[in-house]
Amino acid sequence: MQDYKLFMALDAVLKEQSFDKAAKRLHITQSAVSQRIKQLETEYGQPLLIRSQPIKATPLGQKLLGHYQRVQQLESELEIQLVTHKQLQRLPLSVNADSLATWFVDALTPLLQQQQIELNLYVEDESRTWERLSSGEVLGCITSKEKVMTGGESHFLGYMEYLCVATPDFITRYFATGINETSLQSAPAITFDQHDDMHIQFLAQHYSLQQGQYPCHTIRSSQGFVDLTLANGAYSFNSRLHIEAYLKTGQLINILPDKVVYIPLYWHCWQLSGNLIAQVTQAMIEHCQTVLAQTTKA
Repeated sequence: MQDYKLFMALDAVLKEQSFDKAAKRLHITQSAVSQRIKQLETEYGQPLLIRSQPIKATPLGQKLLGHYQRVQQLESELEIQLVTHKQLQRLPLSVNADSLATWFVDALTPLLQQQQIELNLYVEDESRTWERLSSGEVLGCITSKEKVMTGGESHFLGYMEYLCVATPDFITRYFATGINETSLQSAPAITFDQHDDMHIQFLAQHYSLQQGQYPCHTIRSSQGFVDLTLANGAYSFNSRLHIEAYLKTGQLINILPDKVVYIPLYWHCWQLSGNLIAQVTQAMIEHCQTVLAQTTKA
């Protein structure tokens, strides 16, 4: 029989990144938090935390944290079944910024209207969201990775279509002689963060340009991409869903219509995570079949 007070201490330390703050969160002493972590580590015979900055879970610690997250979800659903009034269900998920800015909220709207759900969203590049699930911090994630992790399941959602766009004024300023290796070396681009390599790979593949050979903004916001592009500050790759209206009005121009980038998206979640995750899974699959491309147009 597991003592989940010990798992609660592990979860609190990782979320608060401090033993002292974890103690305040749990309304116990810092010594009690340390003792609970030590008890867990003694029971399993190996460290569960890497005492670094930031504090990280060891591989075993990640597995235990994932187990604890699933138990919390199942207990939450059980409470709803046992009481007559609705209970709040906490739903930690990891989602890429472009999905959050376009279709994600619409997909979950019916569930949010029918049930009391508290979302805790971790927003990352689609290549990194998977790590949040692997570490046990979330119950599900949207990612570009297809591989199923042990104890999990994966569902194909569709392809995000990315168009390379700029304003008419930007095109006149930087691409008057065409889009080529020379003009791209002076035209500012945009990336999401240091893990976002879509633009880097595109320029390397099609124009033999390496990172550092052209100016490039870093903006950790999907809307920021659009706003800076509209302000004539850059050309950028944006989700077709996000910029459809600007394309129709001519505020943005698809400058490379023959070079659409398709990024596959998958929904990953833990098996046996409870009924709510099953409902989220079904809602996202059904919604994405109507808003995301299901095949690439080669």
